[in-house]
Amino acid sequence: MFSVPNLFTSLRLLLAPVVIRAILHGQHNLALAVFAIAAATDGLDGAIARQFKQITTAGAYLDPIADKVLLSGVYLALAIAEMLPWWFVALIFGRDLLILSFAVYAISFTTLRKFEPSVWGKLSTFLQIVTAVTWMARNVLMHPAVDVVANALIWPTAAATVWSGLHYAWRGLRTLRTH
Repeated sequence: MFSVPNLFTSLRLLLAPVVIRAILHGQHNLALAVFAIAAATDGLDGAIARQFKQITTAGAYLDPIADKVLLSGVYLALAIAEMLPWWFVALIFGRDLLILSFAVYAISFTTLRKFEPSVWGKLSTFLQIVTAVTWMARNVLMHPAVDVVANALIWPTAAATVWSGLHYAWRGLRTLRTH
């Protein structure tokens, strides 16, 4: 179903390869600008859907996919471009694989079909977005203060990523017991 929120989600999916290509080709200004637009669509789609009661099944499925395509692609590109440590990217991918594994198992062996995001997952995603923006901004602004902030953001983002992964695992096991 066509809706403005689904249009924003689709735009985020279309912008992901543009950001990734810009990172890999050293076009730092373009990467940062397009990522900022794509990240803004993440907040807009949900807010508009709730405000105007335009929540759709397609949107519920596409939104987390668009988030993961954008963030995973950006983090992978940042690591390939040697702008971000690989261990950090592996941590983010590990959490996402844990969540995906749970969802595949739940869909395959239970009647569970709805997977609500947690406050910890939202915090982790927010910090991942801020961290990606800051690491991309390092190459645009080239200011020592941005380096300090970028390096400092890795640790709370890593902690939130691990914590949200543990929380999803705990919540998932608890949910599976009831189904």
